[in-house]
Amino acid sequence: MAGLLHLHSTLLPSASALRRRAGAPGPSTSRRRCRVEAKIREIFMPALSSTMTEGKIVSWTAAEGDRLAKGDPVVVVESDKADMDVETFHDGFLAAVLVPAGESAPVGSAIALLAESEEEIPAAQSQAASFSSSSSGAASPPPPQESDAQEASPPPPPPAPVAVAAPAPPSPAAQGGARVVASPYAKKLAKDLGVDLFSVAGSGPGGRIVAKDVEAALAAPKKAAPVVAARPDVPLGSTVPFTTMQGAVSKNMVESLAVPTFRVGYTITTDALDQLYKKIKSKGVTMTALLAKATAMALVQHPVVNSSCRDGKSFTYSSSINIAVAVAIDGGLITPVLQDADKVDIYSLSRKWKELVDKARAKQLQPHEYNSVIFEIPFLRPHLFCTFTLSNLGMFGVDRFDAILPPGTGAIMAVGASEPTVVGTKDGRIGIKNQMQASFLCLVELVNVTADHRVIYGADLAAFLQTLAKIIEDPKDLTF
Repeated sequence: MAGLLHLHSTLLPSASALRRRAGAPGPSTSRRRCRVEAKIREIFMPALSSTMTEGKIVSWTAAEGDRLAKGDPVVVVESDKADMDVETFHDGFLAAVLVPAGESAPVGSAIALLAESEEEIPAAQSQAASFSSSSSGAASPPPPQESDAQEASPPPPPPAPVAVAAPAPPSPAAQGGARVVASPYAKKLAKDLGVDLFSVAGSGPGGRIVAKDVEAALAAPKKAAPVVAARPDVPLGSTVPFTTMQGAVSKNMVESLAVPTFRVGYTITTDALDQLYKKIKSKGVTMTALLAKATAMALVQHPVVNSSCRDGKSFTYSSSINIAVAVAIDGGLITPVLQDADKVDIYSLSRKWKELVDKARAKQLQPHEYNSVIFEIPFLRPHLFCTFTLSNLGMFGVDRFDAILPPGTGAIMAVGASEPTVVGTKDGRIGIKNQMQASFLCLVELVNVTADHRVIYGADLAAFLQTLAKIIEDPKDLTF
């Protein structure tokens, strides 16, 4: 549980709801009606990243009518980067679900109603019906229509699906190819104990897997069953819509086309690095961490390569060196960030990298752990951003490729495979050495057919590459 940051939904009274409910039928006095409305709060779709414009409801971890305490998780939201638990800021009862599991809602729109007491649940459900009727005829879902006449016009049956959609499947984790719905601690416990969450039946709200379910699964006898159900084949010729993450990647790639870039390639001999890796691999050191550490050490000597231009009028020298590394995950990719990579020892850096990769593949990264823009994000504390990116396809045998520059950054390095190559030695003989090829994509401003390197000049990048080569070819300082 340590180190996990849970994002909280903002629960605020709806001013429009107060005005709308003021005319509700019933023998209560106006004072009573005002008191009731003050106890019904909206749960909003939070912004979980700077690029998020809408979120998809993965599952509701509480059902309508459930009592909730401040800090209890109520819903799992899929952003453009990860799945995250959203907690409440208030005690109360989940009175009505406005957006069922599997559907999306814009950031800032109401997705559920929270009543302070059981007595207020009927009033909240009546309010939810008006949300449903208003959203069906309005372009913008968040603000409901204020007209009492419009509230009365739709027949009562249509709002019923709001209540029907609330109960979650009994065991989401057991569905073939589905996303596991479990508490963060249960996921961590399952990872530590080697328990496959797809084989665990959840006993929490809506079938959510909790820690005791993992412990029970560990004690149960092993079953000879498939580990993970195969994903159904997509029929040829079919059109598949983007997932939230794929949509975000597409948007970023299109934005990158507006950035003028150039590429510089360099060949680095890796024999010494390979020998060092073999010596310290047993201590948990990864090659990715070694490359990130070497890159960070070179950036210390060449801060301009660690700079970036965001407004087209100036560039910023970053105060820290945060290395983002691209990780392929199911349905997309994400770039976890190794912060202050120049200051962290290689063993701690490797442990951190393994932790980030595990969380990335489980879609449990927190916003401050992956690459995002520096700008402030609603509902979130200011968080770190990447200053340099690595993309490594060497494990696939790729010798050279181009990487697309992420928006808001100054440079990205594409790393190919280290392969035996015939080279000339210093004494004029022919020898065989392992070599790695790296190519760079850098942010510049072009004012004519020659590049006006307003941020990173060709000489700057060439000097950086020379420094990086020296560090990799004589890597003794990487372990200090």
